[in-house]
Amino acid sequence: MEGNGWLFYRSNRRYRDYFPVELVKTAELPANKNYIVASFPHGILGTGTCINMSLDIRNWLELFPQIRPKIATLDQHFRTPFLQDLLRWWGMVSVSKESLTHLLTKSNDPEHKDNQDGFTSNAVAVLVGGAREAMDSHPGQYILTLRNRKGFVKMAIRTGSSIVPSFSFGEVDIFDQVANPPESKLRRFQDFVKKFTGISPLLPKGRGIFNYNYGIVPYRRRIVQVVGSPIDVVKSDNPDADYVDKIHGQVMEALEKMFEQYKEEYIPDSKQEKLIIQ
Repeated sequence: MEGNGWLFYRSNRRYRDYFPVELVKTAELPANKNYIVASFPHGILGTGTCINMSLDIRNWLELFPQIRPKIATLDQHFRTPFLQDLLRWWGMVSVSKESLTHLLTKSNDPEHKDNQDGFTSNAVAVLVGGAREAMDSHPGQYILTLRNRKGFVKMAIRTGSSIVPSFSFGEVDIFDQVANPPESKLRRFQDFVKKFTGISPLLPKGRGIFNYNYGIVPYRRRIVQVVGSPIDVVKSDNPDADYVDKIHGQVMEALEKMFEQYKEEYIPDSKQEKLIIQ
């Protein structure tokens, strides 16, 4: 789906209010370019990003006018009947190279036929840490899988898209999961399945419908997605490795600064909280 689709499908205020989920703007995003929103942490479901940029986009449209919010997810989801239609209604797109290139090279000219909806920019959120990062999601633990993930940087350079670091405080607190430390039998099984499917079989632990002790319903805990300043890149069809490393380093630095700047405001008892990038 090229535009924002039917707002009816993307205005689920009840889900936002349940936690609640908030969206914080720290810098302007001009609508004369396209963006990759590098979103962290993944958590179990990427709930903060999904609500703000998919299920209830009204806050996004107010803070970032003329920019269409999209979320990139696994390509195999779009090969499943009915699920593919549901995901498109919610503004989700395939994370494949072809799909991202298509969206991120769209014209920003207000007069272009693709912009007749009044929007001139696409912002595609990528949960960079993916299934690997989800396996490390436990309450109070901010562990990012980023150090060796540079594909999103290369995509940004190839398409000339700015990278917007985004951090969702509280994302890791709405679910726990069965203990799965590295080298445990469960983690080895999860790694095995992920290798062949791209999906890690998690065992989440939340609350129940009628109790607060055990179930699969997420806990009602605040999530605050902070959207950082855009990192501009020089467009190149063949990204230089040193330049990729430079931009990648700027993304890591920006995330570290965001965490330290906002953790006391958005994380309860934050003095002991540390950000780990691996």
